[in-house]
Amino acid sequence: MKKKAEERSIYITEFDLTRLEELLDKIDTEGSRDSRHLQELEDELLRAEVVEPQQIPADVVTMNSRVALKDLATGEEMVYELVFPSDARLEENRISILAPVGTALLGYRAGDTITWKVPGGTRKIKITKILYQPEAAGDFHR
Repeated sequence: MKKKAEERSIYITEFDLTRLEELLDKIDTEGSRDSRHLQELEDELLRAEVVEPQQIPADVVTMNSRVALKDLATGEEMVYELVFPSDARLEENRISILAPVGTALLGYRAGDTITWKVPGGTRKIKITKILYQPEAAGDFHR
């Protein structure tokens, strides 16, 4: 998943942490074909700095954030919304937190570069801008 030369702290709201822990509790992580990836998400949650929704910096990717990204290998620019699995719609650029890129984005900030493993090697993307973050918009329970 994401590995950086220097490990940076990531941020997550208490509200998102609770919902993500409940989601992971519902999934049989041991028997899942994605068990390694799910373990990485759990590891990310353990190392995250947990804050009240009102205290999350406005440039941090939280659940239901819409972000502009740039693939550093191809120059391709894209926009994704990070959502829970039940709301994921790839054709609408709504990606699940359980997708590798979704887990890679959570808690990082605009300007951060993220590298993660994909079946064909590794990808490196830069978060160019947070287009919408629920907490910054005053929506603390989205």
